Amino acid sequence: MKKAAQPEHQRLRRCVLDEARGAELVSPVQDGRAVLLIRVRRGRTDRTTGRRRSLLVALAGALAALLPALALSGFTVDDALITARYAHHLARGLGYRFNAAGPVTDGVTPLGWAFALAPFAAGGPLAALAAAKAIGVAAWTLAAGALALAVDRVSGRRRPARFAALALVPASAPLGAWAAAGMETGVVAALGALAVALPALGWALAGAACAGAAAALRPELLPFALVVALAAQAAPRAAGAGGAGAAPPAPAERPAWARALAALALAGLPFVAVAAARLAIFGRAAPLAALAKAPDAALGARYALACFLLTGPVALIAPVAWRALPAWPRGLLAAVAVHFLAVAAAGGDWMPLSRLVVPALPAVVLAAAHVASAAGARATALRIALALAGQLFVTIRVGPTAARVGGDRLRVVEELRGALAGAEVVAALDVGWLGAATGATLVDLAGVTDPAIAALPGGHTTKRIPGALLDARGVDALVLLLAEGQALASPWTASRFARGVEQHLARLPGAGEAFAPAAVSGVPHLRYVVLRRRAGGEAAGVAPR
Repeated sequence: MKKAAQPEHQRLRRCVLDEARGAELVSPVQDGRAVLLIRVRRGRTDRTTGRRRSLLVALAGALAALLPALALSGFTVDDALITARYAHHLARGLGYRFNAAGPVTDGVTPLGWAFALAPFAAGGPLAALAAAKAIGVAAWTLAAGALALAVDRVSGRRRPARFAALALVPASAPLGAWAAAGMETGVVAALGALAVALPALGWALAGAACAGAAAALRPELLPFALVVALAAQAAPRAAGAGGAGAAPPAPAERPAWARALAALALAGLPFVAVAAARLAIFGRAAPLAALAKAPDAALGARYALACFLLTGPVALIAPVAWRALPAWPRGLLAAVAVHFLAVAAAGGDWMPLSRLVVPALPAVVLAAAHVASAAGARATALRIALALAGQLFVTIRVGPTAARVGGDRLRVVEELRGALAGAEVVAALDVGWLGAATGATLVDLAGVTDPAIAALPGGHTTKRIPGALLDARGVDALVLLLAEGQALASPWTASRFARGVEQHLARLPGAGEAFAPAAVSGVPHLRYVVLRRRAGGEAAGVAPR
């Protein structure tokens, strides 16, 4: 029995349904007078689906970064308020100075960061800190969205496994805490993420520029930036199925050597420009912190090893899978390795939560996605589980304390503000929070903002400060930190203090006669003692005023 011909409206409806399914066809439709040709193209539907997928992936990546940053938004460190004080003085028109009446000094390693905060710093250092925290969280959140898109572009025989690497983002306390710390680290982590994500999305030179900007802000990132920029030349040139983040139409192909040279220039010249500016302004190419905190190779090696075990790179240990990887993911592995070696050579860091390796952690995530796509499922599950175990150990052990740091610092500022009233020159090791508590001139016993003290023998917590320096600077107040669990003794010079330079000052001849306790903060773990200079009397080593 012959099948009856379909009415015209049914045939048109079928064409529409076929278009929705993405079919590509030419369907003639008879109306008795003409033949209409309806061409349905698959590409339009694929592009719409690709954009929606890309949007969802980017939102998932951004959310994975934002939630831990919000949970740890109370974290900060004293150095963040050092930069904030520079920014406040810039906002007041006093210039690039740590002390309002002091000299121009190179007290902020990321040169230019204080200028970025200056528009928000008119209300004081705490206002600048709040702006820095918001900028860091916003930058890292947006960059994490791009990183998730790059993970989605990973190809391989086990492509679904690539998304397991994204679990490293929300599990990372260092990424979340440092994004919200008020330091430059959140912005640098965002630049590190874009440096590896943009090449995967077809924007290799833009990624090199981001790598260069990161190295300009953090000098130890230069080797990482150069390796990433060079390796990115081997990244896939296409961005995928027309989704968000697709690369622009490619211009006429340049020779490989020209592309590599341009990438290296974008990655390296910002570092050179900053070093040249430092040399011209301050007389040295390296930041002042490099002089104040002399590198310790043994400490650096221990620091890098601990960071490797606890921040996620364990997920990259897959020698068999490495052989199956193309050049671009191998370059990511090399960049991560080079950065950990650079951190070890720099002597590590005294700040908590692996600050110096945080900018390379987005590269760890993307490299882990490539490794997962090439390795066996069981091996991938084991590596990701071990990496997450290290991260969760840090989150559980350090996270709650880290989240309270900012609030505790603010309590110290409020408690000791009165005891510091009237002081003209205050000497201390932790000068960041002091800059929010008093407008007095501060003598930085770590030397981070003071070239003369930075040049003294010892590390930044063990400088051998001579008593004559306190006299020459006119110091009328000292602020020292008691060791963990210790109370102020009588006399106060018999107390046990937290750092070597503080213990040294307490043992200077005549210190007990020259200074008297005025207040002790009541915040656990932050038991600062304010000592005011006594009037009259002479003492050897430290002379009363």
